[in-house]
Amino acid sequence: MDISLGNIRKVHFIGIGGIGMSALAQLFLSRGKTVSGSDREESPVTDKLKEKGCEIFFDQKADNISGDVDLVVYTVAIPKDNVELVEAEKRGIPVFTYPQMLGIVSDGMHTIAVSGTHGKTTTTAMLADVLVNGGLSPTAIIGSLVKRYKSNFVAGREYVVSGHSGKKYFLVEACEYSRSFLNLNPNILVITNLEADHLDYYKDLADVQSAFRELAEKVPLGGYIVCNSSDKNVSEVLTNVKAEIVDYTKAPELKLKIPGAHNRRNAQAAYAVGELLKIEKGLIEKSLEKFVGTWRRFEYKGETKKGTKIFDDYAHHPDEIQATIQAVREAYPEKKLWIIFQPHMYSRTKDFLGEFQESLAGADEACVVPIYGAREKDDGSISHIDLTEKYTNIRAYDSFEQVSQEIFNKTGVGDIVFTLGAGDVYKIGEMILLKD
Repeated sequence: MDISLGNIRKVHFIGIGGIGMSALAQLFLSRGKTVSGSDREESPVTDKLKEKGCEIFFDQKADNISGDVDLVVYTVAIPKDNVELVEAEKRGIPVFTYPQMLGIVSDGMHTIAVSGTHGKTTTTAMLADVLVNGGLSPTAIIGSLVKRYKSNFVAGREYVVSGHSGKKYFLVEACEYSRSFLNLNPNILVITNLEADHLDYYKDLADVQSAFRELAEKVPLGGYIVCNSSDKNVSEVLTNVKAEIVDYTKAPELKLKIPGAHNRRNAQAAYAVGELLKIEKGLIEKSLEKFVGTWRRFEYKGETKKGTKIFDDYAHHPDEIQATIQAVREAYPEKKLWIIFQPHMYSRTKDFLGEFQESLAGADEACVVPIYGAREKDDGSISHIDLTEKYTNIRAYDSFEQVSQEIFNKTGVGDIVFTLGAGDVYKIGEMILLKD
């Protein structure tokens, strides 16, 4: 991965609408580079990029790689025979995956990587607030749009205040899928939690742990690993680390604007990192207590004409669904909770079928829509209907329109509706809000 970014003038992103890719595109824009890119469809993310000067194509073809492109970055979600990728390789243009480029741009920076099965995005966003308010001016890449910045990217600068002179802080959400976070070299590693997931790639929990173990062992002597060290799944990856282990559960538990025990744990992790960076404790507390969340994380979307409150959340793993339900019960104890869930990936639905059924049953009423396949193809072995077989309060719907109309008809004042999932299920909430 040897490349001098100083000589790069124009970068093309294949899959620029992805949340991580779009943040990286903004990083290059902030460094004065010309940026172009392609994606399958327009979105609020691509709209923002166009406003900032990106040229974006919504049909992928070889001609999109113009003659002045010096570097191509692509999402690992695209196939190897993608026409733009093939064209770039044919012309000898340097080509890197998104995870590889994260490693390159973070080289030489003081890197804070936030990893874990759940809570990465919220913890990274919380930390961005702590570091910005603490004057450390981080460059931050976050896995969602943060309400404070209306962006998934924060442009940093060199920190020149006493005790941190000459340091450039790089804060990044570190994804475990395909071991992509191993491209990073963190000085501070946060592990929010660790469970079996992404079993389309990993064999089992032990395989997931092997990836986290390798990442933890990359943190150097003098660095820190911030985690719940009493969590058995986490403690097993820490046996040979050189870095100092910091238990975030010893940090104070604060009263937050966003509900849920999982978010209070995320805040403890962010607090612990803030302390390590010698940010004043009162400032850390104030930053976290004022944190208002991110896009698609317990996000309030609006109220229907009949008085139903609509929310959306990215929860797509059984434990995340359970945590979201617990947070809703905490925030709205007297309300009836309706969930509209879109399973994400056929393999995950199959691997955790029983767990999904149990977590969804915790709602008063749960509706499931067809599986969002993402990078997988449907082999016919699992469907959304399978989620309804065990509990009577879980029902299947075959289209967004069908479920949106039913929910609108049956709900009113006193009802809370949450759309859940990592796909495009949030559109259902928007459909409900538009109904008369």
